[in-house]
Amino acid sequence: MSNSEGQDVGGASAIRFAADGSITHAYRILDGTNRNCAGEPTPWGTWLSCEEVSRGRVYETDPRGQQSPVELPAMGRFTHEAAAVDPVRQVVYLTEDEPDGCLYRFRPSVWPDLTDGILEVLCQRDNSRSVTWKAVPDPSARRRSTRDQVPAAKRFDGGEGAWYAGGRCWFTTKGDNRVWCYDATTEQVGVIAEPATTQLHTVDSIVAAQTGELFIAEDGPEMRICSLATSGRATPFLSISGHSDSEMTGPAFSPDGTRLYFSSQRGPTGEDGNGITYEVTGPFLSRRPS
Repeated sequence: MSNSEGQDVGGASAIRFAADGSITHAYRILDGTNRNCAGEPTPWGTWLSCEEVSRGRVYETDPRGQQSPVELPAMGRFTHEAAAVDPVRQVVYLTEDEPDGCLYRFRPSVWPDLTDGILEVLCQRDNSRSVTWKAVPDPSARRRSTRDQVPAAKRFDGGEGAWYAGGRCWFTTKGDNRVWCYDATTEQVGVIAEPATTQLHTVDSIVAAQTGELFIAEDGPEMRICSLATSGRATPFLSISGHSDSEMTGPAFSPDGTRLYFSSQRGPTGEDGNGITYEVTGPFLSRRPS
């Protein structure tokens, strides 16, 4: 899946691969939206696409292109960045790309129907890792932005990518170059990587390999993807030269975990419409992060 982060020409597309990695088809699955930035696959085979604009929306789309997209207004109207699905607790975590943004949790009324439910915001006391969740009174944000409706809401400096696995939701914040982990079992949140301890710069999208190793795309001119162990140790994994006016986007693994895909948003020209998608094969299943 690939989102289109264009103003007034957003949306999402799909590239279909055969088992050997060869491309068999490519097509659009969402049109008529704005600045679709990040997204997340669901356990039932759909794709959530998020609009990174004020009063942005989330859409549930069909990767096969057979079903029409469904708008999900109950997930709130705000500057959506990414979504991460927790099938154990039957919730969806949502990041907000604002300097004083929040982390949200959506609890559907009937799982896995995402058209109705309760939007909550993470709240945390000072000097404590423990958190609580409080309902956002008006997810439609008709009179006040969602992040300003609950006074106790914790602020995050530019929420970016998010990924759920093994009872934890990892997410990044670009304003302070941090990688966070929310432990859904203990209901605690904390920083696992920051500039003082790693060489990460302008962190953005995040994805996990089947081994638990995290891969983080950076927005900086070095055009890097870095490997991050859950212990917080970061290592440069790859970079693209000659794409200084682009962004590294959308890292994703094939279902069998042997291929990593990612894109250069604007390619070597730095202009919209010239993006390039890459595939990396390697021993991802045998890499053991330390």
